[in-house]
Amino acid sequence: MPLTRCAWVTSDPLYLDYHDHEWGVPVHDDTRLFEFLILEGAQAGLSWLTVLRKREAYREAFDGFDVEAIAHYDDAKIATLLTNASIIRNRLKVEAAVRNARAVLKIRQEFGSLDRYLWQFVDGQPIVNAWKSIAEVPAETPESRAMSKDLRKRGCNFVGPTICYALMQACGFVNDHTTDCFRYLEMKS
Repeated sequence: MPLTRCAWVTSDPLYLDYHDHEWGVPVHDDTRLFEFLILEGAQAGLSWLTVLRKREAYREAFDGFDVEAIAHYDDAKIATLLTNASIIRNRLKVEAAVRNARAVLKIRQEFGSLDRYLWQFVDGQPIVNAWKSIAEVPAETPESRAMSKDLRKRGCNFVGPTICYALMQACGFVNDHTTDCFRYLEMKS
C-alpha cells in the first residue's frame, strides 16, 4: 500500500526524498538555517522543486553557505555569480544573499547563533499543527510576520512573512504535514 503524503508533493524523486526525510525536521545548525534563508528567498516567484534542483549548484557557488565567506563577497564575486547558469541569476536575490549574510553575522554576535535567534519566534519549540488538508495551511502566521519584521529591521531582504513561513515549515519550526500524511505522526513524536 502506497504511503499517503502531503498533497503538495509530486512524484518527482527529489521532491519525495525532500518531503520524506527533510521537510519539517527541526534544524538547529546555523549553516543549514542560513542555507534555507537564502534558498527560500531565491524561491520567491518560483517553484520549490526548481530550487531543489539547483540546490547543489547553490552550495558550490555560495561556498557551502559559509556566512562569513558570503558576507565578504564583493561586486566582482556577485558579477561572477550572475553568470552561473546553475543558480537563479536574479541580481536582487544574489545581492540579498550577501546582505543577509552580513546581517546574520551581526545576529550571531548579538544572540550567539542564528539558531537561537530564529527559534525565539516559536519559543524554542516546534508548533504542532493539525491541518486536515493543504487548503487549511496558511501562507503566513503571526510568528512568521514577527520574524520577517525583525529580519528586515536587521537589514535582510527577501524575508517577507510568506518566505519566513516557508523557512519555518522547511526547518521544523512548525509541523505542517497534514494529518493524513505518514510523516505527521513521525514528526509529532
